[in-house]
Amino acid sequence: MTDAPDSGETDIEAGRRFFARPWRFVMGAPDADALPPATGTEIAFAGRSNVGKSSLINALTGQRGLARVSGTPGRTRELNFFACGEGFFLVDLPGYGYARGRNEAWIGLMLGYLRGRPNLRRVFLLIDARHGLKANDTAILDLLDRAAVSYQIVLTKADKPKPGDLAAVTAAVTAAIARRPAAHPAVLVTSAETGTGLSELRAAIAQLAV
Repeated sequence: MTDAPDSGETDIEAGRRFFARPWRFVMGAPDADALPPATGTEIAFAGRSNVGKSSLINALTGQRGLARVSGTPGRTRELNFFACGEGFFLVDLPGYGYARGRNEAWIGLMLGYLRGRPNLRRVFLLIDARHGLKANDTAILDLLDRAAVSYQIVLTKADKPKPGDLAAVTAAVTAAIARRPAAHPAVLVTSAETGTGLSELRAAIAQLAV
């Protein structure tokens, strides 16, 4: 699936090498029936509408046009699959929280996806660093806990708040997930704009691909 790590190579170096390969868009699935076969390894990105999922994917891969970026909340309505080589996929899930009807549809799509993907290693749940966890984010945490799907919080847009506010949000989110059964304890802090935290996120994803 992936190249074996070099002897003495750090996690950061392995992550950089992993993401240096060309990535491509594979397909968009509008519902669970359209999902591709559950082969290889998948990690997924979830988050509120306009939280910056597409921008983060583009920054991670170094391919500005890989995932479509829109200023209109709720524009992405399919599960978009991206791959590098064979056997590893990034999945960009539609954003939630923009409209009530769409939120209910998102939960149905999410449940269909989770139930049919035994190859899903982790969901990275993106949270806007300016706002922290909101009520519908907490509902998604509950959903992932019930489904026993490993997830990790990634704060986005970390260049926007003041340093003190960012530290407070990071501490609050870390405390909120401390006793959640499916949560990874480390909260990653990122900015697609400045590159903050991208090396650490690349390293975390590369480790899951081994």
